[in-house]
Amino acid sequence: MSQVRTNTAAVRQLEDRLANQKNKSQRLLLLDKLAEHFMFTNYKKALNYLSEMKSILNESPNQDFLFNFHLYTAFIENQLYNYHLADIHLKKAIHIVEERGEVHQQIDTYIDYAGICINLDQHQEATLYLDKVAKLLESFPNKRLEARLVCRQGMLQLHYRDSEKAISMLLEADKIIDRLPVKLTLKDYYFRTIIHSGLGRIYQDNGQINKSINAYLRVVNWCESLGMQTRLSWHYLNVGNGYTANQDDFRAKKYFRKAIKITDDISQNARAGAYANLGYIYFKEEKYDEALELYDRAEYLYREKPRRNLVNFSIIDCRRAQLYAKLGKNSKAQKYFVSAIENGKQSKDDLQTATVCQEVASYHASIDDYRNAYDFQVLHDHMLSRHNDTVRDRTRIEVEVKYEAEKKIHEAEVLRLEADGLKLKALRAQMNPHFLFNALNSIQTFITSDESGIAAKYLAKFALLMRQSLEYSDVETISLEKEINFLENYLYINQKLRFQSKLNYTIQIHDDIEEDIMAIPTMIVQPYLENAIEHGLRTVTEGQLKLEYSLHDENTILCVVQDNGVGRAKAAELREADLIPNHHRSMGTSITEQRLEILNKIQNDRVKVNTIDLTDPETGRAAGTRVEIFLPIETIQA
Repeated sequence: MSQVRTNTAAVRQLEDRLANQKNKSQRLLLLDKLAEHFMFTNYKKALNYLSEMKSILNESPNQDFLFNFHLYTAFIENQLYNYHLADIHLKKAIHIVEERGEVHQQIDTYIDYAGICINLDQHQEATLYLDKVAKLLESFPNKRLEARLVCRQGMLQLHYRDSEKAISMLLEADKIIDRLPVKLTLKDYYFRTIIHSGLGRIYQDNGQINKSINAYLRVVNWCESLGMQTRLSWHYLNVGNGYTANQDDFRAKKYFRKAIKITDDISQNARAGAYANLGYIYFKEEKYDEALELYDRAEYLYREKPRRNLVNFSIIDCRRAQLYAKLGKNSKAQKYFVSAIENGKQSKDDLQTATVCQEVASYHASIDDYRNAYDFQVLHDHMLSRHNDTVRDRTRIEVEVKYEAEKKIHEAEVLRLEADGLKLKALRAQMNPHFLFNALNSIQTFITSDESGIAAKYLAKFALLMRQSLEYSDVETISLEKEINFLENYLYINQKLRFQSKLNYTIQIHDDIEEDIMAIPTMIVQPYLENAIEHGLRTVTEGQLKLEYSLHDENTILCVVQDNGVGRAKAAELREADLIPNHHRSMGTSITEQRLEILNKIQNDRVKVNTIDLTDPETGRAAGTRVEIFLPIETIQA
């Protein structure tokens, strides 16, 4: 547990420096570090530091510190069960990190936001962000962030009630954290508490009580060692419930009392549950006055909640009724049994209602009231049957949801495989045989003319183009920088070796394009360039070809291929007369169009191509063709 120890001396030193620091910029730096630490260990202190951070940032805005402010505040609000406030702050953090943050900050923020979405039962939104994270981690691997991703995926599966997948993912996440070659941070241990709480819940539901207790105890030990107390009341309650299920009331009482005493965990439900369960242990020990007092405290806390869970009141009333029945106070027992059944029915929890009816039937049998005992037993059977029907319906719906989710994953994989298959076809059809033959023939001419220097230069260019073509066909995306370099080589060889400088071209990249970090799908643009050359410019004396890249929006690049050729109508006439080749167009461009169609399914209609016929404004004659290709900005593949 050496890594569990926090450097309290370093934290005290930061606090001392803050107390003596007058410069606001330096205070901001210290506040940031202290808030980052105390958001895990003392949320009240963290909120005080964040309050001053906000005041300074209002006077002197700084986007980096503002990002941290929203990130830390969101974490605390989540710990305080204020999920909607956490959602607001994390959305602001996401906006900042997508504008200016590093990729690992972006990944970590997405993971945090997915956690909020899970707490808000926004499972589709959580899945969307976790998918983004998975894709980013393919390009920017990071084991620490991978563990956090797998943890969130496991918790999502737990919410989908797929315990088999959930337990596999949570164990895998824990294994990754265990193998990290660096000292674990407070956030790493925070994720370990999530992992083992999830495992404890699964083991508990599966009846593996000892494994459940051990998982919850690990969480408690980490929280106690690190001073992470904002969820500690729940963790103590979980351990106590485990010991109760294991018939170990002595240890259960210890942890229920701990759950009650914790003040940093503001969850009244956790303390109320501890009061109620501790009261039930006292009831079994025949300490009836103490039990009733604890039931009253539990009910008081439950009633303070704005959204009351009537199941809790049903449980407490049922336990009160059992207690009064033991004391022989039948009128009070019957009163609370009636209240317990009514609260169970109003909560629409058939299982709880059935449980109370079973207790009521047993009670009436104990006082020889067999008629009522029979009636409540029948009602128990009816409510239990309804509950089982509900469980079957829920299970069926969950199976359908899982099936649809798996189906979508399978369909996406099929689309990717189809896209890869078409990419290979596109590679085979990519280079026009006329282009290859003419280029090599021109190089041979230079060799036979004793111009070996020129031949070597063009041969090197040609070899580079072939190597790039093969290399880029094996990845889904490439950086725009590599794409442009590839296309420039292609155009250069066409200009020098095929058209003897009768083809002129320009490549324009707008200032808002970051070609070294932006990426696009591979092997999309080249067939349109080739189409312009083969069908638009082949019969033109002075061919002009323009390739332009600009930012259409924050998610899309607009690529324009424009020529001053004969136009589509004239090109069609020439193809009919066999004056220009037709077969390659049908292979190269049609395969690309099929790839675009598949990419559109994967990218939700973000890919499109517009073809515009250009005309002379004075004569109305064809003046070339403009092709606009809208491509999604992708993550650079590592």
